[in-house]
Amino acid sequence: QVKLVESGGGVVQAGNSLRLSCAASERTFSTYPMGWFRQAPGKEREFLAVAWRSASNPKYADSVKGRFTISRDNANTVYLQMDSLKPEDTAVYYCATFSSGNYRHPSSYTYWGQGTQVTVSS
Repeated sequence: QVKLVESGGGVVQAGNSLRLSCAASERTFSTYPMGWFRQAPGKEREFLAVAWRSASNPKYADSVKGRFTISRDNANTVYLQMDSLKPEDTAVYYCATFSSGNYRHPSSYTYWGQGTQVTVSS
């Protein structure tokens, strides 16, 4: 079983940046495509971005395209660089391992982290 731990969340003002990290416990991490999601209170979990094993051609949700960047290193960490943050980006952010199916659907992911809170003030 893969354990994922997110970090880097916090409180920032609108227009600023944050970088989230997701560290995996397994050396086989590199075999998994990795995704980022977020969930705001009272809302469904929302797909943000996915990085494939090759790290090329990542996919983004329209709501974050051009502002957020997903990347992964050669070890066991995937990142989400978030720029030009807006108050509507306030949510708990999760990373997860993609297994199969539609990469935009949470049900296509197997292992999840515990989440990290991001709060953007206006």
